[in-house]
Amino acid sequence: MRLIIRRVRKHLRNDKIRYKYFLIMICLSILPLVLLGFISFNIAKNTLVQNQLETTGNNLRTSSEVTDLLFRNIINMERVISWSNSVREELIDSAAFSEVGKNVLDENTTKRMQDLISSYFIDTQDIDSVCLFDVYFRPVCYGNDKSIGKYHSSKIYSDISKTDWYRKSVSTQGRPIFLSYNVLANNEDDTTFSSVKLLRDPRNVFETKQIGLLVVNIKKSMFSRVLKDDSDSVIAVIDSTRDGGNTVFSNPSDLNNEISDGKNTLSSFETLKSKGYLVSSYTNQTTDWTLTYITKEKDLLKQSNKIGIITASIAAIIALIALMTSYILSGKVARPWLQLKKMTIDWAKGLWGSGGNNETDTIGAIGETFQRITVENMELNEKLVHSQLKEREAELRALQAQIKPHFLYNTLDSIYWMAILQKNQDIAEIAVALSETFKLSLNKGEDLIPIAKELEHIHHYLTIQNFRYQNRFHYIEDVEPELLDKPILKLLLQPFVENAIYHGLEPKCGEGTIELKGLIEGEWIIFTICDDGVGIEDLSATESGYGLKNVRERLMLLYGQDSTLTLSSKVNEGTCIEIRFREAKEEKQC
Repeated sequence: MRLIIRRVRKHLRNDKIRYKYFLIMICLSILPLVLLGFISFNIAKNTLVQNQLETTGNNLRTSSEVTDLLFRNIINMERVISWSNSVREELIDSAAFSEVGKNVLDENTTKRMQDLISSYFIDTQDIDSVCLFDVYFRPVCYGNDKSIGKYHSSKIYSDISKTDWYRKSVSTQGRPIFLSYNVLANNEDDTTFSSVKLLRDPRNVFETKQIGLLVVNIKKSMFSRVLKDDSDSVIAVIDSTRDGGNTVFSNPSDLNNEISDGKNTLSSFETLKSKGYLVSSYTNQTTDWTLTYITKEKDLLKQSNKIGIITASIAAIIALIALMTSYILSGKVARPWLQLKKMTIDWAKGLWGSGGNNETDTIGAIGETFQRITVENMELNEKLVHSQLKEREAELRALQAQIKPHFLYNTLDSIYWMAILQKNQDIAEIAVALSETFKLSLNKGEDLIPIAKELEHIHHYLTIQNFRYQNRFHYIEDVEPELLDKPILKLLLQPFVENAIYHGLEPKCGEGTIELKGLIEGEWIIFTICDDGVGIEDLSATESGYGLKNVRERLMLLYGQDSTLTLSSKVNEGTCIEIRFREAKEEKQC
């Protein structure tokens, strides 16, 4: 084991550059991928949970509103019974003419009151039974006998006055109340719950008198029509007004066992939340009961978990590919450095041999080697610069050789047509101008001439052209005096004046003007040559032309890549050329 660890350490020490690069690749690729996947999964999970809670909350609110409608029907039935004159008279008469010690109503009274109750039934679908009690708590019941409980046969009716639910109904002063259990059957019937209303004589407004008690037993199954859910979740109605809460209704679900295990229903909900359940609730306005929806969070997140697993798998594959690629690339990057290091150390050891301090000698040899390499690189760079300068000079001369014959041809062509068409002595002046032009073009083999001589070249050329075209061309020159003695590349400006005549002013009817301006702007020298000729329809074709391309290359070869030659034109308005460059250095004027 120690041998393996020692070899790994040695490998890492020898291949340190590679593993540094490998570690950087891991940090830049895998860690952000893992972090992105983790954050995305948690955002999707939280969004899904929040949407579920929002949706269930809206559903519970709708269910509560529907439940309120059902409760309102029952309250309306209780009001109809309590407002009935026939019911009121029967209750008052039964109390006034009852025999002392008699705990049940006579058969005729019972029959009349049962008929009255049955006639006031509004909705029998959710009502299981109805019981009317007079002031002595003697009952008359209609409906299911099982939900009436012990009061149907018991002789002790006065026990009702001792119950909590009765005292609560008295405290509400005749307002109907809903209780989450059957007040008559107690624990003997868990399929119904009760609504209780204290009956009073409405004829005595200031001194209200109790005349009886109305108990309506309601089927808990009414909630199954309102609270529907196909998933394995719990939808429950909880009476939170009782200590610990009491479950009024819950749909069939495996989760009911976990809820019913504890005596305190509300604390059971808190426990379920800590166990990973989602609990949504809404309070019913009529009863103050809580409608609750409970579902397992892991069931809700099944789909997102699948997405998470797929995402993690894809991320793992990408990470594995990234690891392999990083390992291979790190080897390729580090290999030249390792080879150079090994070659240098071997060379140094061979140079110094085994005598003396090998480590110190090796370090000294390595330093000497790199110093020699640095000197050689500097010499090579210097040679390369001189070679590039000579190459540019050769290119410049070749370009100039292509431009000179072009000008000569145009000039001879002008002389020829002048001789044919006019036959006058003015041809002598043309010959003089032409000879001066030749002198300036040759310039004793020099590539640079003063700007003043380049302008003189333009004057001679315009003299020839105005003889040919009968003084149609006006020339305006505005050059700063500081520029006149500065050197400029030979034949840089004249070709643009020539183009202005042949392509701009000659096709134009009537006279035309050429304006040349020269100025200094900071370290830049700027020349503009404009004409008011016919303009250029296709600038792109002109830009890609041979002549303009040659001049631009000459400009950049001498004055550098930051020099510019800009062409702009409008049809029937004219064309402008702008040349911008820095002053040529003396070493380039050779």
